[in-house]
Amino acid sequence: MADIDQILSTNESTALNTTLEPTAPEATADLTATHDSSSNPEHTTHIVTPEPAAELPTTVTSVAAVADAEPEYDAEDFARALESFDREQAAEKDAAQAMTADEVVITGTVVKITDKHVVVDIGLKSEGLIPLEQVVDHTGTPKVAVGESIEVVVEREEKEGGYLVSYEKALRHKVWDKLEEACNTKTPVKGMVVSRVKGGLTVDIGIKAFLPGSQVEVRPVRNLDGYIGTEIEVRVIKLNKKRGNVVISRKEILEEEQNEKKAVTLSTLEEGSVFTGVVKNLTDYGAFVDMGGLDGLLHITDMSWGRLTHPRDLVNVGDEIQVKVLKFDKEKQRVSLGFKQLTPDPWLDAIERYPVGAQVRGRVLSVTDYGAFVELEQGIEGLVHVSEMTWSKRMKHPSKLVKPGDEVDTIILSVNPNDRRISLGMKQLQDNPWEQLEDKYPEGQIIEGRVRNLTDFGAFIEIEDGIDGLVHVSNLSWTKRIKHPSEVLKKGEKIKAVVLGVEPENRRLSLGIKQLQPDVWDTFFAQHRVGDVIKGKVLRTAQFGAFVEIAEGVEGLCHISEAVDEFGKQVSLEVGAEHEFKIVKMSQEEKKVGLSIKAVGEEASRAEVESYKESSNKGKGGKGQGGGSSSSSSNSGSTTLGDLLKWKQSENEDSE
Repeated sequence: MADIDQILSTNESTALNTTLEPTAPEATADLTATHDSSSNPEHTTHIVTPEPAAELPTTVTSVAAVADAEPEYDAEDFARALESFDREQAAEKDAAQAMTADEVVITGTVVKITDKHVVVDIGLKSEGLIPLEQVVDHTGTPKVAVGESIEVVVEREEKEGGYLVSYEKALRHKVWDKLEEACNTKTPVKGMVVSRVKGGLTVDIGIKAFLPGSQVEVRPVRNLDGYIGTEIEVRVIKLNKKRGNVVISRKEILEEEQNEKKAVTLSTLEEGSVFTGVVKNLTDYGAFVDMGGLDGLLHITDMSWGRLTHPRDLVNVGDEIQVKVLKFDKEKQRVSLGFKQLTPDPWLDAIERYPVGAQVRGRVLSVTDYGAFVELEQGIEGLVHVSEMTWSKRMKHPSKLVKPGDEVDTIILSVNPNDRRISLGMKQLQDNPWEQLEDKYPEGQIIEGRVRNLTDFGAFIEIEDGIDGLVHVSNLSWTKRIKHPSEVLKKGEKIKAVVLGVEPENRRLSLGIKQLQPDVWDTFFAQHRVGDVIKGKVLRTAQFGAFVEIAEGVEGLCHISEAVDEFGKQVSLEVGAEHEFKIVKMSQEEKKVGLSIKAVGEEASRAEVESYKESSNKGKGGKGQGGGSSSSSSNSGSTTLGDLLKWKQSENEDSE
């Protein structure tokens, strides 16, 4: 500084008459900036660019003249300025420390809002920063705007610059006395549920307080998120001013209100009385109804005179309903309620209101494997059995025809008030195709159809839509013994059959395939009589005899007692062996033929006797006419077995 003064004093005594080159504007600006910054370090540097002159004088003023135009500074001025700056800094620091230590509430102005902080002018050289979460509502929207005044408490100075201030602490200071009074006097306060936190909810009651999940309702609540954004009344149950913690309860207020209502309810509660209550909860077996501080159970069986699958089919949580007290246990304070008891039992006059044969319309409630339940009115339901839905036997499940909620027309088939059952029919409203079936398909008519299904006992043939006829396994062939229809038929193939009979009442149509060909039995009985000797082949044997094929598709039975030769010896009947048999019995109705080998032998013996007699008569007749006659007569009456054997032996010798 002394050097500068010396230079200035020298310039004052000695004038410079030197002609200088014109100075550029940029240089002048730099010189000005340098002078200003060196002369007053506390002020912000301002660079001023002079207007360019049209003409510059060839002679400039001296340095002394320039120096006279500027204020003079000395070391004392600089020291004073530096000391003033230090005092200001210290005073600001002391003020901030005092604010921080005593948590003084000050008023600031909102400067701007960022994604993390609200910037507030608090009167210090640095702004205050409020964490954004302190000044937002339950939707995340800030509750303050730029330019708005706001009360805060300075907490600390940040290393990065600025001060961390608290909006919540300012509120706490402001409302703490009121909260302490509310806690001591148990006065309820109102608050807004702001957010869900671990273990409970955060509620704004002037400051943010903690509401434990166990203190939200009288009964435990599973979903607390539903309370966010709602205003509730709570009670302050715990305060910690040092930590700034506030714990509140809603359960205490609800319990007190419930106890007051409960006392009033118990004073008027008796069996048979009617109350108005609110449905609080639903279960599979019923609904719990709040009757005013006391919950009663409305069992599902007492909800409706009809059938309910779940209580929600009749009521929902929050519904206000009238109920009747069925039973009240004063000791256990248990109440059984009824809803259907408020209306007369509709089944008492169901027979008069729903006569058999009447056509009624109802709504399908449910569909099962065996039918559909139809609601005719509240409390009255009927069952449409699957067999009464359609004339066709092909419907696999009732759901193919109706579904819950459908409106359907039905016919009353029967009513049983004691069992609370009504049988309904739907097919009765349609034309019965079986009634015209006898006229359409008379017995003996040949029809054509498709094999729809094969079973062990026969084949079902579809002759038209919804009409199937049965070909029994016994009506497949006259000649073959068929164990299963698949031996001669295939599913899906078209075949011809003969109508054997129609039973409309049982919805049965009997068909036959073998009847397309002549009956081999009828042919056999027309061509043979008892006593005929025929040739047959043994098909199979049994203990009592053997079954013999005597024509294609025709079998006869040879009993073991009939399987002997003319000498009385037992004949061995082996499968595949062929013999001559005599028909000894015929039954066309039973299709049975009795066969005998023994009878064939006896027939041969009689033929031989007659042949012997005839040859003997011829021989004796040649000897004399008169005597021969009497002789023949006497011989014929006394022919013996020995004579027959001798005659037969002689014939054998002659043939040799």
